Amino acid sequence: MMGIAVSDSLRSDLATAVFDVDAVRRDFPILTSQVHGKRLAYLDSGASAQKPLAVLDAMRNAYEHEYANVHRGAYWLSETATQNYEAARSKVRAFINAADDCEVIFTRGATEAINLVAQTYARSLLKPGDEIIISGLEHHSNIVPWQMVRDDKGLVLKVVPITDDGRFDMDAFEALLTDRTKLVAIAHVSNVLGTVLPVAEIAAKAHAAGAVVLVDGCQGIVHRPVDVQALGCDFYAFSGHKLYGPTGIGILWGREALLDRMPPWMGGGDMISSVTFEASEWAALPAKFEAGTPAIVQAIGLGAAVDYVQSINHAAALEHEAALLAYAIDGMQAIDGLTLHGTAPGKSGIIAFSMSYAHPHDIATVLDRAGVAIRAGHHCCQPLMDRCGVPAMARASFGVYTNKDDIDQLLKALHTVQTLFA
Repeated sequence: MMGIAVSDSLRSDLATAVFDVDAVRRDFPILTSQVHGKRLAYLDSGASAQKPLAVLDAMRNAYEHEYANVHRGAYWLSETATQNYEAARSKVRAFINAADDCEVIFTRGATEAINLVAQTYARSLLKPGDEIIISGLEHHSNIVPWQMVRDDKGLVLKVVPITDDGRFDMDAFEALLTDRTKLVAIAHVSNVLGTVLPVAEIAAKAHAAGAVVLVDGCQGIVHRPVDVQALGCDFYAFSGHKLYGPTGIGILWGREALLDRMPPWMGGGDMISSVTFEASEWAALPAKFEAGTPAIVQAIGLGAAVDYVQSINHAAALEHEAALLAYAIDGMQAIDGLTLHGTAPGKSGIIAFSMSYAHPHDIATVLDRAGVAIRAGHHCCQPLMDRCGVPAMARASFGVYTNKDDIDQLLKALHTVQTLFA
């Protein structure tokens, strides 16, 4: 039986831990929905998580009672909106244990956050021949920006291979490091295989070679406690909508010293301290990277999502996820012709699979008729599909609200696929 590794110390914490998944589910109105007359089993949280009432209420209140543009108005509504907006930044800073609020940059999502680093740090500070290292597990958003800057700047892009069970090949990584390596960009948790990368070890080795480290934390922020200082990385990016918050908001955390060296990416209002027709001077962090009217209510919603996640016993939630993962994998392994992709120990609640007799899109369609929502396709990881020798995979991914009934509904529907296609 495979599941998430749980340490002895965590197990001792769980002696008094309480995780009431039924109570959690009551916080998410959409989970009472029916699909094709069936109970909804939502197993696509890796793509986008559902939203709790706390987030919906916070955003509605902001629009109905406390909305105005921020940082500009000398009146109550604007001052209140500004306080709420900046409070959300402070919540994120505490949530990831950043050193200062100024290190927390609001973006439209993780994709924009990674592109910001590529277009400011890499484009401005790297030289032709400098090397960037990524891994074979990466989402397109942590591949394409580096290819773009590579082609424009004459950089070298290297890829760390993965093992057959989906692990980051540390020996191969060490062999790729040279004195020309300037940046390492890796996922915290694979969005397809659920593999948890050893970020702290990778960061230590990268720093020893003189490189900085960016982490795509879209799945890590959901499935693991994140302490950016303990991880030792230099940039950490994630999206709000995967953390039970709204779309259109994300975070780039960066070390203050690095952010200070980077030029702004976009110009406009709020990111300047002074403007003349001859020249402009940039505002201090974080405003330097937040041009124009920001996603005010989305940021407030993200702050509410952080509050909500912190209200849940994280150790107990991890144990719950581990038990569900083991239960699901046991059931899926009993289905003839079903192949699991990514079996690294300690993986998170993400299961990629294929069935020899059915295309992933056919699998997803049959499951949808049974009320089960999964993802099918290349998951924005085409190089990973090539490595695994398949054009696409089906993927079930868990949220904090996932329960045993969801897994039972999934397994029953997969048996229907087997009956129809095998």
